[in-house]
Amino acid sequence: MNEPLKSRREREKQARHEAILDAAERVFSEKGYERTSMDDIARTASLSRALLYVYFKDKAAIQRGIMLRAGQDLVSRFERALENTGTGLGKIRAMGEAYYRFYVEVPDYFTALTKASTAIADAEGDQARDMLCSKNELMMLMETAIRQGLEDGTISQERISSPARTALYLRGALHGVIMLCQAELSQSDEFPSETLIRHTMDMLTRSISSESAH
Repeated sequence: MNEPLKSRREREKQARHEAILDAAERVFSEKGYERTSMDDIARTASLSRALLYVYFKDKAAIQRGIMLRAGQDLVSRFERALENTGTGLGKIRAMGEAYYRFYVEVPDYFTALTKASTAIADAEGDQARDMLCSKNELMMLMETAIRQGLEDGTISQERISSPARTALYLRGALHGVIMLCQAELSQSDEFPSETLIRHTMDMLTRSISSESAH
């Protein structure tokens, strides 16, 4: 008797947790993070302010919850991108494409994830653990693809001494160009954002490819 009751309560608690994040996403998108108050989020979620604080101690904790959602969304996109891709190099390219689609389709999540690395330091308990696990999972998917490419011969063994460092290089380089497009080049006729980002993906892929090593 107790277990079903406990399970139902846990489901209700999780549903309310997700509803708060849904509400916060809407308000942050409309008003911006700085101009949003806990009262705004409670009102949008149809909760009392007191109940909101039961779930999140402050606005920053809610923002970290959204960052975690963003990380989980990107992990899912990476996993889907890998499903029908054979070679290690092909998987790296597929994840690059997934990262670009993530930026285009959920720009608020892209922005949230950009800030997540520094925000992890302020997280506590389960939230800190979950954010770190999500970050590690993203990198592990990339590292696994690089190792596969080294084994199947599509990625250059001469150029890659560390799959972990290479994964950081690839993601960091692509992320940096996307950020540059956001900040400076989005309105430029000379450097259309999509063209520049896809050029970057081509260059990064070639930089690790075994075919271009000779």
